[in-house]
Amino acid sequence: MSGAGAPMLRLELGGITKQYPAVRACDGVNLRVQPGEIHAVLGENGAGKSTLMKIIYGAVQPDAGQMRWNGAPVSVKSPAQARELGISMVYQHFSLFETLTVAENVWLGLDRRIALAEVIGRIGEVAHTYGLDVDAGRPVHTLSVGERQRVEIVRALMTQPQLLILDEPTSVLTPQAVDKLFVTLRQLAASGCSILYISHKLDEIRALCHQCTVLRGGKVTGEVDPRGESNASLSRLMIGADPPRLQHRDTAPGPVVLRVRQLSLARADQFGADLADIGFDVRAGEIVGVAGVSGNGQRELMAALSGEDPRAPAGSILMDGHDVSHASPHRRRKLGLNFVPEERLGRGAVPTFDLAQNTLLTRTEAVSRSGWVATARVQRLAEEVMARFNVRAGGARAAARSLSGGNLQKFIVGREISATPRLLIVSQPTWGVDVGAAAQIRGELLKLRDGGCALLVVSEELDELFEISDRLLVIAQGRISPSVPTAQASVELIGQWMSGLWHDTTGTAQPAAVA
Repeated sequence: MSGAGAPMLRLELGGITKQYPAVRACDGVNLRVQPGEIHAVLGENGAGKSTLMKIIYGAVQPDAGQMRWNGAPVSVKSPAQARELGISMVYQHFSLFETLTVAENVWLGLDRRIALAEVIGRIGEVAHTYGLDVDAGRPVHTLSVGERQRVEIVRALMTQPQLLILDEPTSVLTPQAVDKLFVTLRQLAASGCSILYISHKLDEIRALCHQCTVLRGGKVTGEVDPRGESNASLSRLMIGADPPRLQHRDTAPGPVVLRVRQLSLARADQFGADLADIGFDVRAGEIVGVAGVSGNGQRELMAALSGEDPRAPAGSILMDGHDVSHASPHRRRKLGLNFVPEERLGRGAVPTFDLAQNTLLTRTEAVSRSGWVATARVQRLAEEVMARFNVRAGGARAAARSLSGGNLQKFIVGREISATPRLLIVSQPTWGVDVGAAAQIRGELLKLRDGGCALLVVSEELDELFEISDRLLVIAQGRISPSVPTAQASVELIGQWMSGLWHDTTGTAQPAAVA
């Protein structure tokens, strides 16, 4: 507790404990946050960070411990009560109603005496002030993951909070958007707003945060000023070791596995992006990375390549010479295509299904020709994925929705990687995972590539793409740039191309050959 004469703390936690059936998520956690302080909470996936934030926000009740708010003891029983106190939270798993518009979702968290028209105007003001591009009239189901994240952040800022909790806020934001967000957060902190900031991006924490509390296995293992730490020292506090180093060795790519030619596709809804004359190849034994600002056609391209959208023109998508433009996802999987979507819950996994059942969504080794399912083998498959990718959960029978975001991501990516695909298409492979898990996933992708798999990786993490890709493409306004060998690219060049500027004033492509 704060001593006599000491400045009053915005938030103080003492001995917070939360036990779930299979794991103790928080084990006697203490936390102190000053007014105007940007305070990082760092830890591995499953370390208890999200549970602790939900306790502060009133979405989860602790089994033991005390919370003090502006010096007074308080028991927060609901998010509504938290918002009344001045606490707002942006969840890692979004809490938006897909059938409602952006403005209607924001309105739900505000005083209902405010007219919807006024809410729409205020959304525009907040979005403009903080450089967050948000269309108040769009239905949420038409938004990409990155666009939904912006909505969550705008919604939280609309409440003018005293404490803002951000759970992986930059996981699907571009570097330019991250820079703008940091300006916003520093402005908020300067005005007295305290910020609890959860991120696995150590560079961000070191650049932004004043203080850092590290959790491991539900317990506090360190409290440091991250500005005086290195990535290596923070990593050791978090996972007890340095993250594994990636070995990206040069290889000669093999034959073309995926060939896309003249893929033009009208948007499926009014808020989507038209695809225009998309063309590129992906060869066996190479990783082709696709960069781009969220909402520029990534979702539509992934739907066309995975088979979710079968409207592609005949002959525009070939896999090992087979025209799969109109083929179903099942037919494409038969040819060796595995796919990881950017949305974890609802598309990558069924929330109410357990992990063993979710294995059956894309893995058929345990299903006989007559349709019988060998349940013991399904469970073994799930357990093998969990062991290989260090997925922390209450066993193969744990529901997907019970996992932390990072652990669910590890399971979904691991499920597809361990199928040893001929072609793997993956969107945002390390979204929301800790530094050790991110290094492991990237290492597994490189192993697949070295084994002859063709990989197409869509990511808004430029550092990730530069680390694992052999060639880079950029998608902007539904068009694909020329490809450029990663060794010849730069962050500045890719950033320019992300604005659609890969042609000079004469209309000639900048020097980068299409593969």
